[in-house]
Amino acid sequence: MYAKLAGLSTAAILTATSGIAATNATATTDLNLRAGPAPTAEILDVIPGEEMVSVEQCAEALKWCKVSFDGTEGWAYAPYLTASLDQEQEPVVVYDNITALDIETVDANEDRRDATAVAGGVTAGALAMSLIGGPAAVAGGILLGTAAGAASVPEDTVTYVTEHPVEPVYLNGEVAVGAGIPEGVTLAQIPESDYRYAYVNGNRVLVDTDRQIVHVVR
Repeated sequence: MYAKLAGLSTAAILTATSGIAATNATATTDLNLRAGPAPTAEILDVIPGEEMVSVEQCAEALKWCKVSFDGTEGWAYAPYLTASLDQEQEPVVVYDNITALDIETVDANEDRRDATAVAGGVTAGALAMSLIGGPAAVAGGILLGTAAGAASVPEDTVTYVTEHPVEPVYLNGEVAVGAGIPEGVTLAQIPESDYRYAYVNGNRVLVDTDRQIVHVVR
């Protein structure tokens, strides 16, 4: 049964209090915009790959940044965001360059705990495992996930996954094409298909025989 994730209150999302200007950044893959800095937080929207967001703050220790996209404020997973340090330089990964990009840092541990609490009592132990790799941005703007490409999944396969729910799993990181599912996560079978699937961080994901995400059902 899917866990229903309640929305966090507006007060639960930190607001900027310093004079540091927001930084423009680009999503390197289709990226969830969440109500809090955690993979258990409600999904407010999806930032399309290569779309720009305004980064206001980052919870450095948690790898999440508070951003604004198309009029909606929320949190995005920082390893999948790139920004320019200088107009003449190639984009860099936001998470690795928070100080250099002059982005305000905040302690958002309480917001993370709140997001975990509304996800049906998920404990810290449940988040001990992490998604593996993924289409993280690298210097020069090369997108590993884009290079790999999302699989063209038959419609009946997506329908089967949608109509046959499985228990939710929460992993550190963010679901994206190219990310790997750790061995500790049980994958469900799809009849007459090489794909398997799981319900990870609020999204159904299809994986290949190497346990790599090839399609995210949104």
